[in-house]
Amino acid sequence: MKIGVFDSGYGGLTILREIVKALPGYDYIYMGDNARAPYGSRSFDVVYQYTLQAVRYLFDAGCQLVILACNTASAKALRTIQQRDLPDIDPTRRVLGVIIPTVECLDKISRNNHIGVVATQGTIDSHSYKIEAEKLHSNMTISELACPMWVPLIENNEIDNPGAEFFIQKYCRMMLEMDPDIDTLVLGCTHYPLLYDKIAEFMPDNVRIIAQGEIVARSLTDYLSRHPEIEKTISRGGTVRFLTSENPEKFNRLASLFLPIEVNAERISL
Repeated sequence: MKIGVFDSGYGGLTILREIVKALPGYDYIYMGDNARAPYGSRSFDVVYQYTLQAVRYLFDAGCQLVILACNTASAKALRTIQQRDLPDIDPTRRVLGVIIPTVECLDKISRNNHIGVVATQGTIDSHSYKIEAEKLHSNMTISELACPMWVPLIENNEIDNPGAEFFIQKYCRMMLEMDPDIDTLVLGCTHYPLLYDKIAEFMPDNVRIIAQGEIVARSLTDYLSRHPEIEKTISRGGTVRFLTSENPEKFNRLASLFLPIEVNAERISL
């Protein structure tokens, strides 16, 4: 059995990178549903159906555990898959997301409980960060902002061009106008860590910028230590297999923006 990591596109590679760094001995399969990306603007039902197809594929490919390394899929599909589908598919398998581990640690990071979240439109429309924060941290203020231009800037390799700074500064300014007191900014899209340095230029020095990769990696490490019945089933070859529903050559080229290794993806149909 392997650990599956799923995203609608390339951003989940930032999660995979940190997971493999923290847990290098296991075998992994990364799947990008690049042919149907982006998920951010799609309806709840469509994201759920697409994500369930991907999860089933990864289970059939030999994954015991699947990480939804996509905030939109975590927001719109995770709970339904966990509660409605897993008991029928295989109650011994697990599907985990990236939003709850991120929210769980916010009270340890923020000093004043004013949190900004930047993400895709789909994640923002779900209000998942607010909903989870209300469950765990009742006195926390969550300000949410969709940044629809950031993913295209990244995937078109435009982040170092002067025009990109306009859109990065624009959304940072909008966030600070929503809540001037934020002291923590969550990058609620797994693409956004590639903009980390640029975002930091336009945020006050007292604002901590949180990328999710290390948080999810720590959470998975803890999860496996608490669930030896899952951990002992995972193979230990130190391998990573890459799957894409789009053109593999294109995937390999764009993956180089996210990973410091050579990628040779296989094309699959969902």
